[in-house]
Amino acid sequence: MNQISQLNEHNKQEYPPMHTCEHIVNRTMINLFGCGRAVSAHIEKKKSKLDYALPQALSDKDITKIEETVNSVIAQHLDVTVEYITQKEAVGRFDMKRLPENASDTVRIVKVGDYDECLCIGLHVNNTSEIGTFKIISHDYNDGILRIRFKLI
Repeated sequence: MNQISQLNEHNKQEYPPMHTCEHIVNRTMINLFGCGRAVSAHIEKKKSKLDYALPQALSDKDITKIEETVNSVIAQHLDVTVEYITQKEAVGRFDMKRLPENASDTVRIVKVGDYDECLCIGLHVNNTSEIGTFKIISHDYNDGILRIRFKLI
């Protein structure tokens, strides 16, 4: 399967507002808690979940701070843009571990204003004003993994 086929196969189920919100949540978690991007993600239109490797559970105050920060970023009406660079240019700037072995030499970077940028082949909104309001519906912490379940309203 070539890269275009993979891209089309990947995108047919994706809901752009939720996927773009995932990028914002990832950057928020990095900024607030110094963890990496989600180690696991399940993104759907109705509700989604993200898992983060953290040394300890977060407080309810921390969870509220995540929600407030993500909504503050969304409210800035940031443009979501795409840039193409070579894999060589991406090394050291991005985590290359999830890049398929057969990926082309050119990689796609998705930027959410100046807030976040990452390698991504997914569908996104053009501006964060299209996302809606981020709402954490539940969270739990088990064996070093924080799971956040959320929806957009």
